[in-house]
Amino acid sequence: MKKMGRLYILMLNIFIAMLGFGLIVPVMPSYIEAFGATGKTLGFLVAATGLTQFALSPVAGALTDRFGRRKLIIAGIAGFTIAQFIFAFADQLWMLFVSRFFGGAAGALLMPAMFAYIADITSEKDRGKGMGLFSAAMTLGFVIGPGVGGYLVEFGIAFPFLIAGSFAALSTLLSFLFLPETLTKEKQEEARLNKELHFNPFTQMIQALKTPYGFLFILAFVLNFGIIHFESIFGLYVDQKHGFTPKDIAFVITVAGLAGVIVQGALVNTFVKRFGEMRVVRYALLAAAFMLIACRFAPSFWLIFTGSILFLSATSFVRPALNTLLSKMAGNQQGVAGGLNTSFMSLANIVGPSLAGILFDVNIELPFMFGTLVLCMSFIASILWAKKAQQHSHAVS
Repeated sequence: MKKMGRLYILMLNIFIAMLGFGLIVPVMPSYIEAFGATGKTLGFLVAATGLTQFALSPVAGALTDRFGRRKLIIAGIAGFTIAQFIFAFADQLWMLFVSRFFGGAAGALLMPAMFAYIADITSEKDRGKGMGLFSAAMTLGFVIGPGVGGYLVEFGIAFPFLIAGSFAALSTLLSFLFLPETLTKEKQEEARLNKELHFNPFTQMIQALKTPYGFLFILAFVLNFGIIHFESIFGLYVDQKHGFTPKDIAFVITVAGLAGVIVQGALVNTFVKRFGEMRVVRYALLAAAFMLIACRFAPSFWLIFTGSILFLSATSFVRPALNTLLSKMAGNQQGVAGGLNTSFMSLANIVGPSLAGILFDVNIELPFMFGTLVLCMSFIASILWAKKAQQHSHAVS
């Protein structure tokens, strides 16, 4: 199969995975009610996936460099299939937790392996396009997941997960049939002989920050932190301050998310080729900071709607541009870099909502103010990092 055909299969895999994660949003309250659980249980259940993905992603990254991309991609999407069916047929609360932990582990296998696979099948010139299309599929799955779940639940609370599991099974079959291995046996053996690679995720993350591209992991954390910080508190914020209805909130988030898909699929590659990855990242962070503070002061629905679209559009430039730059700098450690990247993003998915909730309880404006501060500091730090990297390259040459 040609390279674009393989890229489309990877896009299908991540779309189905993110769709499955989004399905749970409208369905989870019904499950919690059915099992007589509490809101605290709901919180733990949502966090379960992020915890296993955070812990296992660096390990999976090392494995994909040592044993190839294909095995982990197939194992990951197959694991996701199993997780969806466990959730669908769960008749006890502990089974829901098993499903969520299993889904997080599957995501940990999938993300770094697919990140590395894209790097293998694209040239440096076209990598921005590949990463942009992949990120667009990821965003699209997450954006439409809640809507699909809300519709399918009309046929029974298990039905959305049966559908997601069935599509994941199809994607597993397509991956098995049409995704050849892209990492040579020689490179796999070379990675296995590299004793500097550690399977301890915390050791890997500490060491990663010391690498020439360690700052990019910090930016990955900041990006996801900013997005999840905004999204986790946005509904509650506009409900209390502006009286938005659930339909209003869903409309704003969905349209803003779709705008992000368009940015990643159609614009990122052009901007990266013209301005370079780091400039795109830098000014997208600054634009996102301005839009976040604009949402805080926006007095009407349509201004908040516009600010939200521009905020998520700006952040949509960052992830594929950042992934492209990281891929170029990672060399023969694509899997390790992809795994660590996923871990830092997963950590943000845990910290972001927790901190946003704490700040909201103190003052409803604080999450937006703090998020703006973090993005502005990241913009300044990216300028300093770029200057330091440029000085280093001149010194070497």
